[in-house]
This record gives sequence, structure tokens and C-alpha cells, in this order.
Amino acid sequence: MNAVQTIAFAPLIPWPWLMGLAMAALAAAGLGIARGTRGGWPRLLVAVVLVAILSNPRMVSEQRVGLPDVALVVVDQTLSQTIGERPAQTEAALKEVQARLARLPNLDVRVERVTNPPGTDEGTRLFAAVERALADLPRRRLAGVVMITDGRVHDVPDDLGRSLGAPVHVLLTGAPGERDRRLVPGRNPGFGLVGRNATFGFRVEDVGGTGDAVVAVRLDGQPYAALTVPLNRDATLEIPVNHAGQNVVELEVEPGPGELSLLNNRAALSISGVRDRLKVLLISGEPHAGERTWRNLLKADPAVDLVHFTILRPPEKDDRTPIRELSLITFPVRELFEEKLTDFDLIVFDRYRRRSVLSSGYYRNLADYVRRGGALLVAVGPEFAEPGGIAESALADVLPGLPTGSQINRSFRPTLTELGKRHPVTAGLPGSREGEPAWGGWMRQIEVRPGRGQAVMAGIDGKPLVLLDRVGDGRVAMVLSDTIWLWARGWEGGGPHGELLRRLAHWLMKEPELEERSLRAEIAAGSLAVTRRSLESGSVEVTVTAPDGTRQPLTLVDQSDGSALGRLAIGQSGLWRVEDGTGQTALAALGTPSPVEYSELTASSERLAPVAAATKGGVAWLAQGMPDIRRVATGATAAGRGWIGLLERGDHVVEGVREVSLMPALALLLLGLGGLLAAWRREGRR
Repeated sequence: MNAVQTIAFAPLIPWPWLMGLAMAALAAAGLGIARGTRGGWPRLLVAVVLVAILSNPRMVSEQRVGLPDVALVVVDQTLSQTIGERPAQTEAALKEVQARLARLPNLDVRVERVTNPPGTDEGTRLFAAVERALADLPRRRLAGVVMITDGRVHDVPDDLGRSLGAPVHVLLTGAPGERDRRLVPGRNPGFGLVGRNATFGFRVEDVGGTGDAVVAVRLDGQPYAALTVPLNRDATLEIPVNHAGQNVVELEVEPGPGELSLLNNRAALSISGVRDRLKVLLISGEPHAGERTWRNLLKADPAVDLVHFTILRPPEKDDRTPIRELSLITFPVRELFEEKLTDFDLIVFDRYRRRSVLSSGYYRNLADYVRRGGALLVAVGPEFAEPGGIAESALADVLPGLPTGSQINRSFRPTLTELGKRHPVTAGLPGSREGEPAWGGWMRQIEVRPGRGQAVMAGIDGKPLVLLDRVGDGRVAMVLSDTIWLWARGWEGGGPHGELLRRLAHWLMKEPELEERSLRAEIAAGSLAVTRRSLESGSVEVTVTAPDGTRQPLTLVDQSDGSALGRLAIGQSGLWRVEDGTGQTALAALGTPSPVEYSELTASSERLAPVAAATKGGVAWLAQGMPDIRRVATGATAAGRGWIGLLERGDHVVEGVREVSLMPALALLLLGLGGLLAAWRREGRR
């Protein structure tokens, strides 16, 4: 504690009035003296005394307690600071800075560590951390800011830190001249039409590098292509949109010479596949009660373009029907089954039997359509078990079941098979779980010989009722009854006919959410949720790879419905990869797939050097040695070769004040009366 004395004024009237009065009095007295008027000097004395009285000068004695200055050390611990030796280099530098600052008198030290909040992609925000750390500190106490960082800062203020009122020093980790190759995504589409190609743009940046680099491409976790692209130039890539939903494209460039890290050698891009409009061909045979069920279901979806033909009268039939009562629309056989067959996303045969409408060559076209990736749904009735059914055509090669010639005409309730309880087409159908109302009955079932298909629903005596099969690149489904329409009418409580047929159609068209074997990963509420579908029961272990490359196992617990679930708490932003060891890969991004932190990994003074210059601070590379730290006077240059400085601010608080008037009342009275008396006497002698 020390005492400081100062002279202060506490005017009895406002300063403007006092100044005006003083100027008027002095002017009048001065004018009188200049003209030689008697009593001029006494009048001047009276004016001075009056002004002195009104200004009320006082001697103020303050009891001051000095406050220590504050040095702020900001430690960058963001993702870009986790590569190589930077973590150890950062901690060693922090320890040394703290030790040196502790030896300086009258100085408090604050340390602010900066990380990337989970789920954000804002980069390195050191200046936001500075404002947060100094929120309760007057700027007059700030001696300086020391930043330990790689220099890749993303919130440099427009005033370059001048508002801090103190020097900003930068201690750079890493080393000058670092080299790193990185893959930079370009402008890419968010959506694409299924069955079309989407164009992705990217760039391989390698400062100082020349020549080409090989970029490996993975599509939905599977190897797709390898490209050779020139360095530091824009490149494009055509990728097919194979399915609806997310199509994930991964790019990874080969390592370059002297690579700092491989973290930014890869990037993940995503495009959402959407179907333009689904083209469905529905061909019905003999009219029956369930025909309208198929038509209504398909017509109810506005995204479906339905082409529906009902073959009421084959060409060879002559029933003497007048020509004017026949349809004038010729069945476009060649157009549908040869020219535009591949335009259809799904073909449905509803109780169709062989007739002379389609030649054997068209059935072969249908079989080839399936093998090449097409989708075929066959709903059969009695015609399938009788002569002339489609099982006697070339289509039999792709059907999952062939008729025995027997049909069972009695009521039964459909059930799920053990496989059906795990298959995504039927697992969890409304009414299939315990405690839910039972399904209504059907009235007829067509018996088939065991084939290569998978039975997901069973009917009478456990015989197959719904069969699924993969043929080549395509898929086939069979419903071995023509009485599913009873569910639509609510017979005996009905059943989930709409959901079942929707799932069948989507499975046939290879919708990802209905795949029997799939691996999905989602991030929500700070945790990674992994779901694996499989027809085999039991828990399974998957491998989770974090954005920084670290790997850890995760056990997925079987849920008895074809899925196995597991959760993992995470906090690191970027792309997370999950692999199950069978070639399946799932990706999920916390924040963005390619974080800003990984975009530039080389250390650089480019962004912070202007800040140091504007605040009279300095920049030093830790690889070249730790600079000395000293105290400097406020306003002086705070950095030089091999040293950085912190200001001596000398701030204080006042704990006591004593005031003494400098104009004693008696002395003022005597001076005033004396001046007036002298002026009166001088005036009286004239």
C-alpha cells in the first residue's frame, strides 16, 4: 500500500459558469489596470480570490493498493494440433512459458485451452477464447497474450487484435517449410436421379509439388475406381447413383513425399439418390376380386407411373363379340417387352396365364430383364397350378418356386417363418409381434415345390406363401395366393396388405433400408449408433475408426428381429467409419465429413503475423527455441530478436481517500476584505 497526493478541484458552481465568471472578472480588472484606473490591482486581487473560492481546490491523499498484471496463455488443442509431435511440443512449451512467467514479479497467469466442441465445424477460434477468458478482466490490467498454436486460426478479428490494448505473441508449433498433400472437395450436387450419373468435383493440393497423383474412389464402402489426376488442378469424377437414399463417395489420394499427415488425404462426399418417377408395368390376367387391390395401391402413390393392361380376350378367342364393343387399343407387345422393357422399374404379373399374346421370345426377354437387374413380382392363383401357366415358359428359370399342380382352397391365417421374423421385408409387420391383434385369414394357397427362394411367410401346414429370390443382378418375389385382397377389405380384422406390398416392391427395387445384409451408422446426441442387419442371429463385433485414424471394437447386441445394435459415445468431429469384417462399411459424420481443421495441417504464421505486428507483439517458432520473456513499459515495443515482452500496467484500487481544502476560510476572508478595503481607499482618494 502507498499514499499518493494530488490536487483536485471541486467547484461550487458548474465549470462553464466558473470559467465565464473568471474571464469576465479578469477582463474587467485588466481593462481597469490598462486605463490606469485607481483600485485596479485590488480589484484584480478580489477577482482572483473569488475565483479561487469558487474553484474550491483541495489536496487529495489516496491510499492505493497495486493490482498484479495479467498474462493470458492461449493453448491450441484443436484437431490440427493433434498430429505428429505437436501435442508434446505444445505441452512442453506451455510448461516452459508458465515457469518463466512465474519468475516475473507482479504478474498473474491465466491459461485458456481451446478445443473443438463436438458436432461443430467452426475451426480454431482462439480470439473467441481470448474474449471469454478476459470477460471479467479490465483491459488496463492485461499485460499481454501468448498463443501456442500452429497458426491455423479461423476467427482473426478485423481490427487485428488492437482492441485488446496489449501485445499478442505467437509461439508456433511444427516447423517452417512443412509439406502436406490434401484432397479438397469441390462444389458437388446434393441430389441425383437413380440410374443416372452425378458429377463430383475435387482438387489435390500439394504446395510446391508437381506431376500427378493417384486417387482411389470407393462407392458405398466398396472399391469403385482409381484415377490419375494432376496436382493443384481441378478434377471431376462421374459417379452412378445406384439407389435411393445416401450414396457415399470416398476419395483418397496417395501419400506424397514428406507428408505431414494422411488425415486430409481423404474426403467423403454424399449425394441423395431420388427416383424421378417409378415406372411400373402391371399385367393382369383373368379379372378377379384382388385385381383392384393392386391397381389402387400402385395408383395411390403419386411417384408411380403405372401402365396397366388386363388381358380379357386373347387374339385366338372368337366369342362373337361385336367389334364395336371391343377395345380399339392394340396390346403393344413389342413395345413393352422388347423396346421399352428396361424402362420399367418393376413388372407385376397378377394371375396371368400363358396366352398367344406373348410369344416365347418375350418370356426370355423378361427372364433376361431380371438377370440384368430388373424387378419382378408375381401374384398367382389357380391358373399357376393349371396347364398354360407362366411356369411353363422361359420365365420359369427365374421363378423361386414351381407349381406341384395342387391348390388348397380353405381358410388359413398367414404367419411369418423364422427367416421372415428377421428379413426386413416382413420383420416387424404390424400384427406380427406378440400381444398384437392376429391377422385375418386368406382363402386359397397354391402349392409349390421347394426351390431356391427364401420363404418369409407361410400358410397352410407351414407351406411357403411369400417367396423372395435373387437372380443374377435382379430380384423376384412371389405371392402364392390371390386372396390378399381380403386383408384390404378388413376380413376377420384384415392385415397389413399395404405395408407388405410396399416393402415387397421396395425390396425388389433394391432400397437400402430393406437389404437383408446392411450396416448403418448414425450420430445423434453425442453418440454413434450402429445397426447391422443380418439373417443370422447372434451378437457381432464391429470395428469403429475415428476421424483421426484410431480404431476400437464395438459389440452389437442381437435384437432377434434381424438387427443388432450398439452405441459408442464420441466427441471428435469428422467422418467415422464402421466395418463388420465381411466387407460392409458404414459412414457417419459428426459435424461435416471433411472438417475445416483437417483442411490445412501445415503450421503457418500467415494469419497471425499481422496480428502480432498490429499489437507490437512477436512471432517465434518453437522449433527454433523458446524466446526470452521480459517486462516492458506500456507503449513500448514488446518483441525483439529472441524475446517477447509483457507490459507493466501498474493498475491499482483505492482503499482510502483524505481531502484537505487548500483555501482556508479565514485567509480567504482576509484577502477578500483586504482587497475590497484597498480598492475603496484608492477610489476614495480621487
